[in-house]
Amino acid sequence: MGDGLATFQRTLSALIEQRPGVLLAAALALVVVMWTAAWRWTRIVVTIAHEGGHALVAVIAGRGLTGIRLHADTSGLTVSTGDRRGPGLVFTFLGGYPAPSLLGVGGALLVAADQTALMLWIAIVLLVATLVHVRNAYGVFVVLATGALVGAVAWWGEPRLQDGFAAVLCWFLLFGGVRAVHELRRSRRRGASDADMLGAITWVPRGMWVLLFWLLAATAVIVAAGILLFR
Repeated sequence: MGDGLATFQRTLSALIEQRPGVLLAAALALVVVMWTAAWRWTRIVVTIAHEGGHALVAVIAGRGLTGIRLHADTSGLTVSTGDRRGPGLVFTFLGGYPAPSLLGVGGALLVAADQTALMLWIAIVLLVATLVHVRNAYGVFVVLATGALVGAVAWWGEPRLQDGFAAVLCWFLLFGGVRAVHELRRSRRRGASDADMLGAITWVPRGMWVLLFWLLAATAVIVAAGILLFR
């Protein structure tokens, strides 16, 4: 056990020495996600990614996309038309919670490949695509505000600022994806969560869908950490 602890300490020291910026970005994102006051203000970014995931999967599945609504309490709603059961609807409901985590992993790949600017511009394109389908004033405002922030960093930011901002954004989406699944327990009691809807239209119990969301979010954090810290 002593050898294992010594190995862990050497690995941690090496990471701190070689990847201080990545670790600082992770720490900052973790504080924002864990600090309830900050999370209330920033959670809407995770909601944008969540609803964007629903919308994208709905389109891929051949469903009609009616629109996206984002609310001041950081909740959201994506409405699509089509069959009330079947794989298309299942995948549409399934596409929400994994979306922030998958975006975090994708961003981590680009950051690790020194393609930070490309990552930021891809984020802007995704936000514009989301904005086209937003159907309420508050939703338009928050998507525009988020896009303006990302755009300002992408256009005027120095390379070091872009790298730091992109790393924080990746970690925030990853940690935020985990916290959003944790909060799913409360929304389930209202009977209107994605897990509830999936449980209602499939033979798989609601709790199994929540477990799947947990596994996907946790796996994304581990994969992205490996990409960013051990590249």
